[in-house]
This record gives sequence, C-alpha cells and structure tokens, in this order.
Amino acid sequence: MLDAPVAAAALASALGGPGTSKIADMTIADAAAKSGLALWDAERALHALVSEYRGHLRVTEEGELLFRFPHGFTKPWQTRTRLEAAAGTVGRALVGAARFVVRAWIAIVLVAYVVIFVAILIGLALARSSDSRDSRGSGLGLAGVLFRVIAEALFWTFHPFSPFAIGYNQRPWGASSQGWTGASRGASWGSPPPESERDKTPFYEKVNRFFFGPETPRPDPRATEKKILAELRAQKGRIGLTDVMRVTGLARDEADPLMARLMLEYEGSVEVSEEGGIAYAFPEIRKTAAAPGAAGEARPEPVWAEEEKLGPLTGNRLGANALIVALNAFNLFASLWAISTQLTFSRLRDMIQGIPFAELPPTGTAWALGVVPFVFSIALFALPVLRAVWRPIKARRVARENGRRAMLRAVLERMGRRGGVTEAELLGAWATAAGSSPDPQTISREVVALGGDVDMENVAHGVRYRFPELEAEAKAVQAEREAAAEDEARVGPVIFSSEA
Repeated sequence: MLDAPVAAAALASALGGPGTSKIADMTIADAAAKSGLALWDAERALHALVSEYRGHLRVTEEGELLFRFPHGFTKPWQTRTRLEAAAGTVGRALVGAARFVVRAWIAIVLVAYVVIFVAILIGLALARSSDSRDSRGSGLGLAGVLFRVIAEALFWTFHPFSPFAIGYNQRPWGASSQGWTGASRGASWGSPPPESERDKTPFYEKVNRFFFGPETPRPDPRATEKKILAELRAQKGRIGLTDVMRVTGLARDEADPLMARLMLEYEGSVEVSEEGGIAYAFPEIRKTAAAPGAAGEARPEPVWAEEEKLGPLTGNRLGANALIVALNAFNLFASLWAISTQLTFSRLRDMIQGIPFAELPPTGTAWALGVVPFVFSIALFALPVLRAVWRPIKARRVARENGRRAMLRAVLERMGRRGGVTEAELLGAWATAAGSSPDPQTISREVVALGGDVDMENVAHGVRYRFPELEAEAKAVQAEREAAAEDEARVGPVIFSSEA
C-alpha cells in the first residue's frame, strides 16, 4: 500500500499533472484504470487530491462515489491566499512597529513632552517674574535654570501634596475626606477603591488599547479539528457534513474537502446509503482507555450557541480614555504654540534668560518642540477615529455571521419536517439573530450553498425549501450509528506491562 502523498502524485501525473484545469468526474475504478494503481491506493489518492485541490464528493443512484474537481489540479485561490498572507504579514509587521512606536511615544510624548512643555511654561513664568534682567548673566547658567525648571515641574506635577498631583490614592491638598471618593464616583481622588474595582492594566497597555483597540487572543489553529473529533467521539465515530457544519459553522463547500483531509489523517472511510446519503466513519477514533459506558463523550456546543460579538472600541474605562485624550491634546496645542512662536532651543534659551519676545530675531522652524509632536499627536488622534469609522462595517459583518448561523440552525432543525422549511422561518431566524431582515437574495444564496431547492409542490402556500442531500445524509449517518459496534471503543485486555 502506497502512502497517500505518493499515490496522489502518481494519479495526478497520470491525469495530466498539477496545473491541469479540466478533470472529468471519476470513480475509484476510473482512477485505478488511468493510473495503474490498486483500488485502495487509487481511493487514498483521490481523497488526498480532493483535500489538496478543494474537490467534492458526489453520489450516484447506485451508491457509487464520484470525485469532482471543479478547478482541476489548479489552485486559483492560492494567489489570493498568498496575497492575503503577504498582506497579513506586512500588516502584522506594521502594527508591531506601530505598537513599538506608540510605546516609545508614550515615554517621549505623553510623558516627556508633557513634562518639557510644563517645564518651559514654568520657566518662562519665573523668568518674567524676575525684577532684574542683569541677574541672568550673574546667576545660574542655562543648565542650572533648566534643571531648576524641570525640578519645579516634576514637583508640582507628581508630588503627593501638590494640588496637581497625579495619583489614585492621594487626596488633593486641602480637599475634605468626603470628596471625590473612588468607590462612589470611580475618580482618582479620595479613599482608594476596593481591590475588585481597581484597574490593574498597565498604562502603556491602556494607551495601546485607545489607539489600536484591545488585543484579541490568537485562535487555536486546530480548534476546528478538535470540535470535529469531539463530535466523532460523541457520535460513535460516525458523522455527516451537517454535523461538521453544526459544530464549526463552516460552509458546505469548505467542510467537504476538510473531511477528505481528516479521513487521511485519522483513517476514516466513506459509507454511502441506498438513498445516496454520505456518512463518514472513523472507528479508530473511538478507541479509549476508559471503561466503555463509564463516561459518555459530551457533544460540543453548536456554533450558534455563542453569538459573534463586536469587541469594544478601546476596552478602557472612561477615566483612562479621558486622561489619554487630555495628554495628547495638551501636546497638540503646546506644539502648535511652539510652531507659532518659532520655539527653537536657541530662542527658548533667550526667552528663559529674560529677553522680551518682541526683541527676539526669527530663528526658523521649531522642529523638535513643534513639528514633531504636532505630527505625531495628529496621527495618534487619527487612529481611533479611523477605527470608529470602520466599526459599522465590522458590525454588519458580525450581524451577517450571526444571521447565517441562525439560518443554519433553522435548516438543520427543520429540514426533515413534512412540508420543508419555509422562507418566512429562515427570514425570521436571520432577523432575530442579526437584528435586521436580510434581502431574499441573501437567503437564496445561503440555501443554494446548503444544497437546498424550492419545493414546487407546495409553492401555493408560500416559498418552501427542501434539502434532499442533507436529509439523505442524516438518515445514512443515523443508520451507521445504530449499526456501530460498541467493541470499536474497546482496546482489549492488557497482556504486557513494563511495570511488571
């Protein structure tokens, strides 16, 4: 018996090789005859090719499997996938670099520039309050003046007894003990809030949330496979595409090639009923060391049990957002003032030394204290604005996915009912989950994707849909489960142990 990849390569070569765009539907016997492979090797090869080239399985009235390759042995989606992957890589790199810049900008602008601008304002105020301009040459030098100014700014900004102190557990100087309590108003002053109400998120992370939104955990790359395997264990190793769609939410054309791959990975097989229903059997996945019947495997929750939700815009509390806006706005207006006054370092030195502003000669553009903080402050404000503009589009996508899941639930729960599934029921299920009614074309597209047809016999009573393929599959899967032997789950008695 050949390995599946080897057999698949041999069959693909016999049919024209990778890149062949037209491949006729074929049975296992067709594949064996064209390639010279044994029947079991041809079957494994076909399933491998279906998985690789996103093919499909069809069943004839006689119960014969037909393997269809709508794209041949080409991958027209691969260019798009590669472009999306490249764009995702570039996007993640840009976001990572931007996050790094924002973290640096927090340290430089939101803290350092605030301190620098406050220090400049205090220094200018001290210089103007001096009665004698002669003292600027005989007193402290420029370094001493700047040191004193920065020290004063730090004291008045961060000292716990300053009326401008920044802190959560300190009361403003002179405030009463009853004012501004954190527990009652969620503010920064007053008695500290209870431990359960404190936000322990680092400040830099709050800033990242404000500008880039809260981080979402990375999904488990094998989450889909785990759900399908759990469904298999709970359903005696026999499932159909309806079960796959139920637990994963995948579309039918996505679930089909996925099951072809899983059959190779977990030694599965395809069973076809007399009515043409397809059931996937994985007896080997049932093996367990637990005593049979001791604890039944729980079925995973259906995909519609949990609604898709639109994440918060920032994930921060109002106070944190207000503080970030205030700091960035202060830098923005201070940089505008620096640009308008041409506040270069040489002009700043003269102003601190007491030279009147009107007597200072023009010195050029204030890049360090004006242009740089202004441009970055504008850019930082633009990020949450753009995310807020994009948010309604994301909300519509979330609503559409919830509507699609609700419609899938309605189909799977009602498809075997006499009279089929009415269009009104599908529209109602979608509208309830999505919050708005879909257009009939959307419902029609989803019905076609599920293999549904309009029930022409009862069209006088309104539009009704039947899903013959799904109904035949459900009967085939149920029959396979009833025929499944419980011994498949047993591993047999232990005849040797290294403990002995």
